[in-house]
Amino acid sequence: MAIGYACLAIGVPGTSISGCTLKNATDENLRKLILKNLEALKVLLDYNSRNDIHLFRISSELIPFGSHPVNKVHWWKDYREVFEELGTIIKKAGLRVSMHPGQYTVLNSNHQEVIDKAVQELIYHARLLDALGVDQSNKLILHIGGVYDNRTEAANRFIREYGLLPEEVKRRLVIENDERCFNISEVLRISKVCGAPVIFDNLHHHINPPVEELSDYQWITQCNHTWSEVDGKQKIHYSQQKDQAKPGSHSDTINISTFIEYYQQLKSVDPDIMLEVKDKNLSAIKCKHVVLKNSTAMKLESEWARYKYYVLSKDAKAYQAIRELLKEKENRVAKEFYEIIERAYRMPENTGAQTNAAQHVWGYLSKDCTAAEKKRYEKLMEDYTFGKASIQTVKNHLLKCANEHGQEYLIESLYFYI
Repeated sequence: MAIGYACLAIGVPGTSISGCTLKNATDENLRKLILKNLEALKVLLDYNSRNDIHLFRISSELIPFGSHPVNKVHWWKDYREVFEELGTIIKKAGLRVSMHPGQYTVLNSNHQEVIDKAVQELIYHARLLDALGVDQSNKLILHIGGVYDNRTEAANRFIREYGLLPEEVKRRLVIENDERCFNISEVLRISKVCGAPVIFDNLHHHINPPVEELSDYQWITQCNHTWSEVDGKQKIHYSQQKDQAKPGSHSDTINISTFIEYYQQLKSVDPDIMLEVKDKNLSAIKCKHVVLKNSTAMKLESEWARYKYYVLSKDAKAYQAIRELLKEKENRVAKEFYEIIERAYRMPENTGAQTNAAQHVWGYLSKDCTAAEKKRYEKLMEDYTFGKASIQTVKNHLLKCANEHGQEYLIESLYFYI
């Protein structure tokens, strides 16, 4: 079982994906952006490899206007060597990648123009995965689309349009239940006709359940039968509802106790799990440490190095509790470690705790900083103390100083990013 995340990484410099407006989508600008984004993907892939993350969704925005007529760059040919290098990294690391075209990629629309654009979007995504040289187990995920006042006709329209897709798209396409239109039972019926594997999304399912009252495990088992050997291991999407937000909003982080309970029932099916969560790679690493490795205190030291100033900025008692927890190096304490961090996540901002953490970070930096940087720091701290500036303004200055003076230990600290 692999656990992964989607598109972006928190606290990993050099991984942002850039785009432009349509009016600025010149050949020159697009080429610059494509090269920048491919370099960002390389950093992401290297990060995933170092952290034993074997499941990753590539951003659809990797190639700006990838399916739009304005983009006339033959990027899959012009940057073939770059794509081959990225593909080598993916295969060497045992990574499985996927892509998920956006909500406007609607294959069962009742407007032909929308269908035509959806097909072009799918061709773009398939071409990108083909350029990487990855096999058929690296997938494209798509929802069925809208109901358009006639659920049966809409489903049949999807099946018809699916059948007309180029083979290079069909061999990668998998279909997923959604939170408003097509539930998991309906998606399985469509799969039976068109042959596409099915991804089960637990949050969509609980918002839009079918009349059949089966457990998640039972639905996941049914979906498992739609995956052939060439499609690779079955994949599911897992997320948790954000508190006090509209249904379907993903949580800021994965609650590890809830995830463990869910994971336990899936062991016999053993699917790959794509997490859909706001803190992305952080939750993926958390879940990996707890359920796949049940890591010892010693293994968690590098994680603690990244979290320590953030935890200190929320609560000194939580900071001390983790230090005590990690003293016995061979104890398997991953669950307890992350539960303390989760409690810190939920704590409201405390001016005293934030000031304490900022002073610790500044203490690490101060010996290298200029008089002007020190003056700026002191002014920002004074403004924060009196409610004239946000703590984020202070953090931005500290991060700027860390970058200026090459303090990698601080640059990698999650204090600046969550």
